[in-house]
Amino acid sequence: MLPAVNSVQALPNYRLLLTFDNGERKCFDMSPYLHYPVFQRLQNPGFFKLARTDYGIFTWPGDIDFAPETLYIDGVSEPRQE
Repeated sequence: MLPAVNSVQALPNYRLLLTFDNGERKCFDMSPYLHYPVFQRLQNPGFFKLARTDYGIFTWPGDIDFAPETLYIDGVSEPRQE
């Protein structure tokens, strides 16, 4: 079973910094997905920054979410915070 998302932080250039419940931190680039109709609203930087966690996944208003397993598998590992 893959870890759940504990927190998400929207970064510049449509990247997300995700912290998982196992302590891992990963950066995920959303820009390749913004042309899909479901994610087009995320092209607005103000709306993109509204990302939040909800029961182990992250979402945006309007029930926009992304598969947590993709975030974990395809995310780039970040150093752990001390």
